[in-house]
Amino acid sequence: MSGAFAIVLIFVSMVICVAWPLGKYIAVALERPNRFFAPLRYVEKALAWSVGGFYDVEMGWTEYFAALLSFTVVNIVALFGFFRLYSAMGPDTAFNAAISFVTNTNWQAYSPERMLDVVSQTLVITTQQFFSPAVGIALMCALARGLRSSEKESVGNFWRDIIRVIVYLFIPLAVIMALVLVGSGVCQSFSGCYEYTTLEGLRSKVCLGTNASQVAIKQLGGNGGGLFGANAAHPLENPTPLSNCIELFAILLVPIALCRTFGEMVGVRSQAKLLMTVMSGLFFVGVIWAISAEMSSLPVLSDQAVSFFEARGNMEGKETRFGPFWSVFWSVATTATANGSVNSSLSSLLPMTSALCLVMMQLGEVVFGGVGTGVVGAVLFLLVAVFSSGLMVGRTPEYLGKKVEETEVKFIIVAIMLPAILVLVCTALALSLVDGRAALSTFSPHGITEVLYAFCSSSMNNGSSFRGLNADSPLYNVLTGSAMYLSRMIGACAVLALAGAFVRKKRIPEGVGTLSTVTFSFGLWFAFVIVLVGALNFLPVFTLGPVLEHVMLFFPIYR
Repeated sequence: MSGAFAIVLIFVSMVICVAWPLGKYIAVALERPNRFFAPLRYVEKALAWSVGGFYDVEMGWTEYFAALLSFTVVNIVALFGFFRLYSAMGPDTAFNAAISFVTNTNWQAYSPERMLDVVSQTLVITTQQFFSPAVGIALMCALARGLRSSEKESVGNFWRDIIRVIVYLFIPLAVIMALVLVGSGVCQSFSGCYEYTTLEGLRSKVCLGTNASQVAIKQLGGNGGGLFGANAAHPLENPTPLSNCIELFAILLVPIALCRTFGEMVGVRSQAKLLMTVMSGLFFVGVIWAISAEMSSLPVLSDQAVSFFEARGNMEGKETRFGPFWSVFWSVATTATANGSVNSSLSSLLPMTSALCLVMMQLGEVVFGGVGTGVVGAVLFLLVAVFSSGLMVGRTPEYLGKKVEETEVKFIIVAIMLPAILVLVCTALALSLVDGRAALSTFSPHGITEVLYAFCSSSMNNGSSFRGLNADSPLYNVLTGSAMYLSRMIGACAVLALAGAFVRKKRIPEGVGTLSTVTFSFGLWFAFVIVLVGALNFLPVFTLGPVLEHVMLFFPIYR
């Protein structure tokens, strides 16, 4: 395992080396565009013209949320109409898919190859993959301004934030990444489908598609949805170990960079180092746990002198060009960052490996987390750590010179607890209904894990899934779609209300009684709070799924 740890450490260190200056660039682009961005300023001005006079109006948190809500609703309605008119989707599937792409979840219960053509994927789906992560970063910007400013009302301008994110961050990065992916062998074609003859002499066809351009923004923006149902396991989308490493690099890049962006925006760089250190520590622990679990030997194979499993690890559901290590590394990264793309079958992972993927989502996806939303979630947990530790040591809870009081804590609890409540309620409802149980591949602990994973993925805006669950049914389409929308919108409202509460507060100078948030001991407490809240929320149902499946698999006496 020392070799695996070294590879993970080197890989993540390489990402951080690129992400750290990128985070500074994002902060400057969002707050102080200057002559360095001159070529892109023309694009910004063109897009600013489309929203008219709203572009330069400073917004309070209610106006900011109204703009975010209207933007989201208009996109959902437009996407729903498109799916109903130009695809074979039923109303429940179109409802689910529209909400999925607009909320940055990219949950695909349908088969992309059958439902949508290449032009639709390129022009419609890819557009949403630029919009939805920009909304997440805008939310982070509003919270940062709330913590930075004092005795004001404005938390920024929603239209200006999303336009600058798209123009200065995602368009340049996506172009560069698409070219790199083409160079690594990823397909980029408008030729449609290619017909061929199989080894059995049968005629078949494979759709080519504009993979490189869509995969670039899909990974950079934490989207995850793709042209193929097999996602990043498909050879046209992820053909080689090199392309696999490049795409994995892209998955981690922007979420890590936004830690630095947040620190720059609040004017305290040490906060960026705190967030990045705690997130990295939890990520390393998670990856090593998952790899150790997937490489462990199964009792059912112990009587064989040499087995493929023992020699290579669990190869079920994995591509031979990636193997267990890179498949598990990807699975942990994609659930930790709310990306949701997969290069192997999550349903084929051993119980403790799939448990780790669930844990990464159940912690609120703050271990780097979603694009923008990951930093927001981490700051919410940080405020809980500040509030609880301040009360325990008899000091006034303060963060960046702002008191954390009853009103702020209420907004924090709503934002943290809402996704967990949606997961538990929807899971219980689905398992209690006949139609919900009929969609399971097996009514067993693994089947319970399938349902739990589906609602964790949808409520946490991840988008990955256990393929054993038949989620393309009216019940699951409505439940998962509703969970995506409510989690995103109510959570955004709570965060913006928190930003509005902070921005009106007077900044208090740091004194002797101020609790430092940059010490090693506070970092440990911060990490403990993240793990504790996630464990307490899901531990009971967790034991009925992956934990019980692990016991039954490794201890046959309990089957």
